[in-house]
Amino acid sequence: MQVEQLVRNIEAIRQRIEAQQAEQIVRLVAVTKTVSPEWMRHLYQQGIQCFAENRTQTLIEKQTALKDMCPRIEWHFIGRLQTRQVKDVINHIDYLHSLDRLNLAKEIDKRARKEVRCFVQVNVSGESTKAGVQPENVLTMIEALAQYPKICVVGLMTMAPFEASQAAIRQQFHQLKLLQQMVANHQFPHAPCTELSMGMSQDYPIAVQEGATFIRVGSAFFEGLDLG
Repeated sequence: MQVEQLVRNIEAIRQRIEAQQAEQIVRLVAVTKTVSPEWMRHLYQQGIQCFAENRTQTLIEKQTALKDMCPRIEWHFIGRLQTRQVKDVINHIDYLHSLDRLNLAKEIDKRARKEVRCFVQVNVSGESTKAGVQPENVLTMIEALAQYPKICVVGLMTMAPFEASQAAIRQQFHQLKLLQQMVANHQFPHAPCTELSMGMSQDYPIAVQEGATFIRVGSAFFEGLDLG
């Protein structure tokens, strides 16, 4: 029954994405930081291949556990990455969603064995408790990243306030879309910036409407399940 509920949840999420009639391709990233490798395996068996973690040790442990059973997983790192953690994680992920400062980029460039696909995190809401580049500083940040050849800025990322109104969330996602288009129009070789990582369980339908190409969904997958 548990797995059947998970399947129903996955189908409901996919239907809500399709209902937005988005022209863009939307990548569904499962935020699995609170669930076991066994639940991740069930997601994988239902066609979910993008998984996001926010702790280095947990990421490595889950990669080890799932390596043989789920060989095509695409690994995403979300949340703030400390410079001292870079050496432990950067060569084990496919995407970093939280590039927010130049000293982090410098450390990534030093430690990475290949080009790293990164989203620059933007603090669109202006919340003092959130990391991210201020909107007015995005272009300056992008230009400065050109000095780090292993950084590829694939897009921008933001998180809307959890308790914000739908109108406020929509406005913030729309602002990020405008910033992404501005950067993309510059055609920087190191920053194609064609992607938008925005939208979580509570607001991903709005994000899709506003142009999200990566949505990071966690709790919506596991509603009604006993994860213990």
